[in-house]
Amino acid sequence: MYKVVQDYVPKAVLTNKNKNKSWKYGYDEKYDLVIISKTGEIENIINIQGLIIGLPKQPKKIHSRSKKKSEQYWERIDIPKPLSKIKSIFQWNEMPSQFKNNWVDYIENEFDSRELGHWFMNNGVPTYISGAHYMYLQWTSIDVGYPDYREANRIFYLFWEACKADNRSFGMTYLKIRRSGFSFMGSSESVNIGTLAKDSRVGILSKTGADAKKMFTDKVVPIANRLPFFFKPIQDGMDKPKTELAYRVPASKITKKNMYGSEEDIDGLDTTIDWKNTDDNSYDGEKLLLLVHDESGKWLKPNNILNNWRVTKTCLRLGSKIIGKCMMGSTSNALSKGGDNFKKLYEDSDVKLRNSNGQTKSGLYSLFIPMEWNMEGFIDRYGLPVMHINTNSKPVIGIDNSIIQQGAINYWQNEVDSLKKDPDALNEFYRQFPRTESHAFRDESKQSLFNLTKIYQQIDYNDSTIKEHHLTRGSFSWKDGIKDSKVIWTPNNRGRFLVSWTPNKNLQNRVINRNGKKMPGNEHLGAFGCDSYDISGTVGGRGSNGALHGLTKFNMDEAPSNEFFLEYVARPQTAEIFFEEVLMACVFYGMPILVENNKPRLLYHFKNRGYRAFSMNRPDKIFNKLSRTEKELGGIPNSSEDIKQAHASAIESYIEKYIGLDIEGTFRDSDLMGFMPFARTLEDWAKFDIGNRTKFDASISSGLAIMACQKHLYTPEKKSSKISINFARYT
Repeated sequence: MYKVVQDYVPKAVLTNKNKNKSWKYGYDEKYDLVIISKTGEIENIINIQGLIIGLPKQPKKIHSRSKKKSEQYWERIDIPKPLSKIKSIFQWNEMPSQFKNNWVDYIENEFDSRELGHWFMNNGVPTYISGAHYMYLQWTSIDVGYPDYREANRIFYLFWEACKADNRSFGMTYLKIRRSGFSFMGSSESVNIGTLAKDSRVGILSKTGADAKKMFTDKVVPIANRLPFFFKPIQDGMDKPKTELAYRVPASKITKKNMYGSEEDIDGLDTTIDWKNTDDNSYDGEKLLLLVHDESGKWLKPNNILNNWRVTKTCLRLGSKIIGKCMMGSTSNALSKGGDNFKKLYEDSDVKLRNSNGQTKSGLYSLFIPMEWNMEGFIDRYGLPVMHINTNSKPVIGIDNSIIQQGAINYWQNEVDSLKKDPDALNEFYRQFPRTESHAFRDESKQSLFNLTKIYQQIDYNDSTIKEHHLTRGSFSWKDGIKDSKVIWTPNNRGRFLVSWTPNKNLQNRVINRNGKKMPGNEHLGAFGCDSYDISGTVGGRGSNGALHGLTKFNMDEAPSNEFFLEYVARPQTAEIFFEEVLMACVFYGMPILVENNKPRLLYHFKNRGYRAFSMNRPDKIFNKLSRTEKELGGIPNSSEDIKQAHASAIESYIEKYIGLDIEGTFRDSDLMGFMPFARTLEDWAKFDIGNRTKFDASISSGLAIMACQKHLYTPEKKSSKISINFARYT
C-alpha cells in the first residue's frame, strides 16, 4: 500500500535539519516532499500512490498498553470519570484550582495529540497516526461505539494530512470499498476542523440532498455533541440542529497558563457546519474551509460530479491561493449511472500527472486502497489485513477477539467464482469490493455491445500479471533525419506509441520497390488500422484523437500470431505530425494499413510520398468496382451501414476468440488466457456504442486492423454482384 523510500533525502541534510528542527510543515519544493511533521523533525519518508510524504521523527516516549509485544495494539482510553461529569467550559472555569491542576496535563496532552499526532506501540512497532486520525479513533462516536484501528485508515489519514499540508492540493478523491468508514471519517473531520476554525464554513454534499442531510443529522451532530468539554466549542441554537451547526467560538487549548479563563475572555466568532442539496451549483460563490464530498461516484443525471467540482473548486481558492480542502470519497456506480464522471475526476487527480503549476488536472490527489486491506471481518487485532491463512499457521485473532479462519483474498475469490455465471452481479460485487481500480469502475454488462465478461477477464489478468515491462513506450524517427530512408524505433517515456513487440532486424523496414512503387514487405505478418483526423486545431482545443493499431495474422515467421502489438491514441499539435508518425510505423513494420477514407488527408500523405500501395483498398469490393477516389487513395468509408456492422462484428469475433478465457474450449484451451496488453483499447471496447462511434477512436482503429487482417472474409464472389456478409445486426 505504501513504501518507505530509502535515502530520499541525503543523510547529512536530514541530520542537520533535524538538529535545527528546520523542517517546515507543508510542501518542500527543494526535495519535492510533503512534510506532515509539525515538530521540525522528520524520519521515515514514505510513498503513497506517488505522493512522497515526510513523517515526524519518533519521540523517546511512546505510549504502550503492555510491555509484551503481542499485547501491544491500539486501545481507546475512556475520559477520566471526574472530567466526564463536566459538560462545558463554563463548568470547568467554576471548578477549584486543585481540580484544574490535577487534570490540566491530561487536557494539554489531548490537544497535543490532536495537533501533532500520536505514537503508540503496535505489536512491537512504533506507529504514528495523524492528529485527525487520533480524533477519529479516540473521540468519534460512531454507530458501533468507537472505531477500530485499521492500517488502511492510517494510510488514508496520512495521505489526507499530506493533502492538507501541500499548498498545491485542493484535497483528495478516495476510491474506496463498501463499508470502509469514509462517511464517519468525513463527519469526524468536519467536526475536527469546524470546532477549531474561526470565521469559517464547513460544507457537506452527497449523492442526494437527503443523504447529505442524513450524514449531517445522524453523524456530524452526534459526533460534535459527544466531544469532551475541552474540545467542544460554544454553540448557538439547538443541540440537535437539522441544517446548520453554528459555533460562537471555537475550542481553545486549555493550558497551565490559561486554565483560569472566564466567559469574558470569549470573542464573538462565526463558524458553521452545514449541508446542501445535490446540484451542479451547490455552494457556488461561497468560501469553504472544508468540503466533504460523500458518495461522489453515485451522482445521477441531471447532476454531474464533474460540473459540481468545477464550481465548488472555486469555493476553496482565492485567486491562485488554496484556502480550503476537499475530502471526497466513494465507491463507483456503473459507468452509465454516474461512475464515468467520477472515473474521469479520479483519473484527473493522479499525483504523477501535474501541470506546470505543479497541480493535477482536477487539483485533487487520488487514493485507492484495495479491498483486502479494509474488509470487515479480516482485520487482526493490530489493525493489519489478513489476506491469506496458511493451513500450518496459528489462529489469527481479529479486532473483536474473534478467530479469523480465512483470508480476505480467499473469501473474495470464492465470491467471484460463485458469480461468474451472473455478469451483472459479479460486476456489482467488483464495484463494491474492488482489488484494482479497474474493478471499481466496472460497467453493467447489458450496457456493452461486446462480451464484457471476457473483456474484464482480460483487464483483471493484465492488472495482476502484465506489468509495465511488457509494454514499451516510445517513438519512431527517420534515420539521420532523412525522410523515406530507414525508420528507427527509440524507447521514450514521452513517446506516443505503446508496443508489445518489435520485429527482428531482418524484418524491420521491409519496403519492396516494384516498378517504382513502395510495397509493404511484411503483409503476410499483419496490418494496421487507423482512425484519422484532418484538422489540426478545433474550437476550444477539443477534437477526437487519432488512433492507430497494429495486429498480426496467423503466421509461421518470427512474429506472434493474432495479437495486437501496437497502440497509438493521441492528438499531436498538428495533423501533419500524426500523418508522419503513422507512415513511419507502417514502414518500420513493413505492413499495410486500412484507413477510413472520409478524412482523406492521411491517404493523400501516403500517396504523395509514394506509399499508395501501403494503403489498402476496401476489402468488400473488387478493384474494378471501386470509385475513382477509392482507386486513387484506397481506404474504406465509415458511412456505410454494412461497413459499420462488419466493423463491429469483426471486434466481436476477435474478442470471442482471443480475449479473456474461452471457457467452452471452442477456439483454444479453456485455461489459456488471451493476450491483449492495451488497457485503453479494452476499456474502449467495453464502452463502445455503434450508434455514436465518433468518440471511440481506439475501437475504430482496432476494428479496422482486424478487418485488414481478415480481408478474405469480405471479398465478394466474382459471379455475383451482391455482397454476402454474414454478420449479426447491431442497433
